[in-house]
Amino acid sequence: MVTSSATAAKRTKKGKGTTASASTATGQVQSLTRGLKLLEYIAEAQGSVALTDLAQQAGLPNSTTHRLLTTMQQQGFVRQVGDLGLWTIGSHAFVVGSSFLQSRNLLAMVHPMLRRLMEESGETVNLAVLDHSDYQAIIIDQVQCNALMRMSAPIGGKLPMHASGAGKAFLSTLPEERLVKLLHKIGLHSYTPMTRSSPANLKQELAETRKRGYAFDDEEHALGLRCVATCIYDEHNDAYAAISISGPVSRITDDRVTELGALVIHAAKEITQAYGGGKH
Repeated sequence: MVTSSATAAKRTKKGKGTTASASTATGQVQSLTRGLKLLEYIAEAQGSVALTDLAQQAGLPNSTTHRLLTTMQQQGFVRQVGDLGLWTIGSHAFVVGSSFLQSRNLLAMVHPMLRRLMEESGETVNLAVLDHSDYQAIIIDQVQCNALMRMSAPIGGKLPMHASGAGKAFLSTLPEERLVKLLHKIGLHSYTPMTRSSPANLKQELAETRKRGYAFDDEEHALGLRCVATCIYDEHNDAYAAISISGPVSRITDDRVTELGALVIHAAKEITQAYGGGKH
């Protein structure tokens, strides 16, 4: 029994040593990592939270949790509120976080991803934003493919909301009431025989867009041209831009639509995360 206990003790010490080595190998400072996780838990609470709840989430003793919170409180990252002494985010956390928003440069951040998406898909890739003045999607960046036959639109060119991949991606994010008002305002002009000029048909198309995760322009703006697109979201979960892949029907065949849709969804999620968005 003594031998077994000693062996168990040795194994326990060895296990602890292995864990410590793993933490050291990753370059993490344990107390800093714990403090940052507590900050995340408080932020996720979207209000105030008790010390005991934070300790339970972090898997730490109350005393350790209190020591970490007190240190962060001294630096202004958290603060205690109310008679119960609940913990909430401090003003300095906002100051630090807002510097990220100020440093964002959408085009500089996204352009390399557009180029990579063009190389993966072999088709032209566009970045568009929504013009709220006349409700059209505006192309603000583009990486053209090398094929002789390719989609080409000028930077600053506008795309109709109901008859383009980017436009329909934007529309798919709108609540029903706002969508109805917008469609009534902009109308549903037919650019080709394939344009969804019926509100009922367009609403059905938008429902399918939300289900599959990307919009599909099937020669609706220009005959012979197809496009798949999806939105990029900001920190308020609002669609602030759309990324699309466009090309001729001869290359964007029915079999490739799903494949390209998956590519554009993956790219949009990556950009959303890099931009600090929270939708995806």
